[in-house]
Amino acid sequence: MQANDVWLVVPLYNEAKVIGDVVRAARTRFPKVVCVDDGSSDESARRAEEAGAVVVRHPANLGQGAALQTGFDYALTDRDMRYCVTYDADGQHQLADVEAMLARIRQGDVRVVFGSRFLDDRTQASSLKKLVLRMAVGYTNLTTGTRLTDAHNGLRVLERDVVARIDITQNRMAHASEIVAQIGSMRFDGRPVTYAEAPVHILYTDYSRSKGQSLWNAVNILAELIWR
Repeated sequence: MQANDVWLVVPLYNEAKVIGDVVRAARTRFPKVVCVDDGSSDESARRAEEAGAVVVRHPANLGQGAALQTGFDYALTDRDMRYCVTYDADGQHQLADVEAMLARIRQGDVRVVFGSRFLDDRTQASSLKKLVLRMAVGYTNLTTGTRLTDAHNGLRVLERDVVARIDITQNRMAHASEIVAQIGSMRFDGRPVTYAEAPVHILYTDYSRSKGQSLWNAVNILAELIWR
């Protein structure tokens, strides 16, 4: 069953090798996919478009935070959109996890579902990466008033009203903490936003590791948090 009230928002930067397959697989279950090409120097945009995604282009590389905000703004133009899913372009996220997270949010008692790679043992990350990420989570929980186990996971499901209030200004790695902070401070009818976490499998492939994503992203996240 296809979910026509869902938009997958995919920041896209130099992923021409894999983005076509990622989009084609995603659209078998979620026909509405917007890829925000963030100044790629390869054929990422063309291949995403050929695979059936809507492609919005940044003329220069602004960062993943900026790409997500552009994708949110685009998805909000669709009156039928009820949920946005933030989804990586490199094939690390699993569609079964997206479906489980959507099933959770459709129960109606939460407005956001965060993916967490630390709620089960499916994700195979190095001990050092886990340590750095847990340090970043601890800092984020301390400074945002939230209680999450994996605040820097790129897989999230957000209700439309939450998406409409998100205003990302941190374009680089720190955008993940900014999203959590904004959600933590949101109020609807005077009440805090309700949220939940769901276990997800982040698949670290040879391709993603070859781009240095296995550890350096975690280090960069922590460094930007401290700097901010």
